[in-house]
Amino acid sequence: MRMNLIEKILAAHAGLKEVRPGQIVTASVDVALANELSGIAAIEEFRRVGATKVWNPEGIVVVPDHFTPAKDIRTAEICKKLREWVWEQEIPHYFEVGRGGIEHTVLPDEGLTLPGQLIIGGDSHTVTYGAVGAFACGVGSTDLAAAWITGEIWLKVPDSIRLVFEGRPGRHCFAKDLILFAVKNLSVEGARYKCVKYEGSAVKALHMTGRFTMCNMTAEMGGKCGYIEPDETTMEYLRSTPARDRKFAPLRDDPGTPFGETREFDVEGLEPQVSCPPSPDQVVPVSAVPKVRLDQVFIGSCTNGRIEDLRLAAEILRGRKVHPRTRLIVVPGSQRVYLQALKEGIIETFVVAGGAVSTPTCGACVGGHMGVIADGESCLSTTNRNFVGRMGHVNAKTFLANPAVAAASAVAGTIVHPDSVLTPSRVAVP
Repeated sequence: MRMNLIEKILAAHAGLKEVRPGQIVTASVDVALANELSGIAAIEEFRRVGATKVWNPEGIVVVPDHFTPAKDIRTAEICKKLREWVWEQEIPHYFEVGRGGIEHTVLPDEGLTLPGQLIIGGDSHTVTYGAVGAFACGVGSTDLAAAWITGEIWLKVPDSIRLVFEGRPGRHCFAKDLILFAVKNLSVEGARYKCVKYEGSAVKALHMTGRFTMCNMTAEMGGKCGYIEPDETTMEYLRSTPARDRKFAPLRDDPGTPFGETREFDVEGLEPQVSCPPSPDQVVPVSAVPKVRLDQVFIGSCTNGRIEDLRLAAEILRGRKVHPRTRLIVVPGSQRVYLQALKEGIIETFVVAGGAVSTPTCGACVGGHMGVIADGESCLSTTNRNFVGRMGHVNAKTFLANPAVAAASAVAGTIVHPDSVLTPSRVAVP
């Protein structure tokens, strides 16, 4: 039986020769990830069933990132309980505030996600790691606790969908635009519980930052997991991380592997895309976005907070100022990214332009802190979700776009194509 990369991983981790879509398997786990929100709930379940030791401290990764640095006493207590459990269980892969960052940026850069692995995490955007050729999916805290105890997880083998992107996108069009275009065409439920494979010339041309962005937003189509077959770009990236010292064997689809569905997208000349509220699939070209005054622009998150993302934004902002009626908040994805941005003068560019730069955190993306928006405000964000109330008040509006569009829009005070700022023109701000 011919299998795709994900089916091969599930079969190997279930001790089977082959698996097929719809089959229920019990599979061994390589990495079980938690943040402070999913982690504290998993710890409660862990203790409720009387567990005293995890199956393998090396296989657990804990990254407090959603409400860190702690925004109030309640979140401080949650983080305190989390780190006390980490110390109790002697878990080595714990990334404290100031030593880590946003989980889905930290793990790959620390060499903790490898091709062929089975990775679960108490966060829906765990699907990000499919970019290195791993099976990676989000799970609930109960399943996470069970995996901590047993080292295993039950899974239904997902059906598959292949998304093929051909052509050379237009100016200032990046991976974020490709995935927004796909979300528009499939809808937020179009890949529900499916394995999504990304391929085609436009995907092949992406560096790893773009590949992480695409796999990250598999969740916004309802996908169980997403992946890109490992190639030399993948290997070059892994050699730049601590993964270079670890053994792994990249897998590929069997030739002629059948997929449940194939969608082909012609992205030749595609212009930057913008997702309009109240759903990620409400996507239009940037030229078709209704004029809206922006109160805030946010650049960062697990979707677009890597160094290449910050470089794109800084290139637009260098020598320019943020519009006087607009706030700009920038959050590097990790301490590594922050340090590199400092070395390259990128942080200075943001500050001189009138932006505020935060320590790595998911706070703004989830409407928790460090960028919450008020009643009636509008925000353009490089994050992945814009549901009602996602970044703050239920009457606030969040638009999603790539970092270049975000930076240009911060200067213009309204949503614009980067060329509007880079070339002499007048942009009318409502």
